[in-house]
Amino acid sequence: MLTSTINAFTSYLGSPLPPGNAGNQLWALIYVLIIFAGVAVVVLCMNWIERKALAHFQIRLGPMRVGPHGLLQPIADALKLMLKEDIIPDEADKLVFWVAPLIGLVAAFTVYTVIPFGPSQAVSDMNIGILFMLGVSSLGVLGIVTAGWASNSHYPLIGALRSSAQMVSYEVAMGLAVVSAILMTSLNRTGTGTLSMIGIVQAQQQQGIWFLFKFFPLGLIAFVIFAIAMVAETNRSPFDLAEAESELTAGFHTEYSGLRWSLFMLAEYAAMIAVSAIAVTLWLGGWLHPFPNALNGPAWEFIFSLFPGLTFGALALFAVIGTVRMPSHSFFRIQRAGLAVFALLLAFIALLLFVIAILGRNPDASIAARFREGIDYVYWFMLKVAIFMYLFIWYRATWPRYRFDQLMKVGWKVMLPISLGVLILTAIVGVFVS
Repeated sequence: MLTSTINAFTSYLGSPLPPGNAGNQLWALIYVLIIFAGVAVVVLCMNWIERKALAHFQIRLGPMRVGPHGLLQPIADALKLMLKEDIIPDEADKLVFWVAPLIGLVAAFTVYTVIPFGPSQAVSDMNIGILFMLGVSSLGVLGIVTAGWASNSHYPLIGALRSSAQMVSYEVAMGLAVVSAILMTSLNRTGTGTLSMIGIVQAQQQQGIWFLFKFFPLGLIAFVIFAIAMVAETNRSPFDLAEAESELTAGFHTEYSGLRWSLFMLAEYAAMIAVSAIAVTLWLGGWLHPFPNALNGPAWEFIFSLFPGLTFGALALFAVIGTVRMPSHSFFRIQRAGLAVFALLLAFIALLLFVIAILGRNPDASIAARFREGIDYVYWFMLKVAIFMYLFIWYRATWPRYRFDQLMKVGWKVMLPISLGVLILTAIVGVFVS
């Protein structure tokens, strides 16, 4: 048993295929666990970043008490939610009430099985990856609808119905925008398109242009339509009508508390990361660094491999500056020590990334080179996703919530005709160009 496990572990090392395509179930499980743990950690970080960013938008401090600059606040919140009393209304459908949060969570996390963080950094590369992504992501609304219905309360039911109408309205425009990107993949040497997520990124590399700039401005318009639709799909401001506090208390999850409520929050942030990753894959070159065709070769590859270390080094520098600027009062002694330790941790990660980048230059160090390459792929992919995640926060701080009639008007009377026109024009231009 141990020998077969070791063989399964070592046989995949160096494989250019995702573990699902290579038939290695052990590494597929490892990838799934890494993605689940990574998304959970990112959600904790996003909770802190969103509260801090919104505070700065509104000229206030945000979390400051729990840990230095409130860094431990997400952990405190998670512990609080796990320890809070779990209440189920007497008249609720208890089985459906219990299952509803899991539906949205499973739908959000299942999308990650086809998201490529690199040419082999994916659980599986399906030849119908886009269709799988669209189908699974649309199942998230079932969790919201069942939660509102199972609560046996008016406000959650109204919030659930709003959410279902909202997601149906914007899924059509989103799907047409995705099809526009798929059409662009057929403009290659073979003249055949692809529905594979990895194939779409490779098509952008082969054609030497991100689909955001393809057939300008058609690619840009399709991207903007998808970017608006993905905000509506995830029920984020200004399209958070399913949980309009001023009208519906808290919408579909009004009757939820404690750990079950936190599952809805986890599913929402996981869905935000997933749709951002899809946008990056379809229009922004996925794991490719800027200008991959023009800026290539060993020298440029080494320069770009230094960016992960530089990023963590800059974060360590900010933490050091925060440590120095913290008041010298005895009340802040523990917080200053904690921030200093955090700065040292970031500096250690930066140093480790620099060492990997330098060792990866040696052509004889194949393992170090592949490790460096994998880090570079994941870094550029996640950097692009992080920009989208910040935009989600920016939208929330900037725009007021739409009325329901305005939401429907934008979805059906504005975005649907534009996305259909962009799809037709993309097909026409593609025929003449090819």
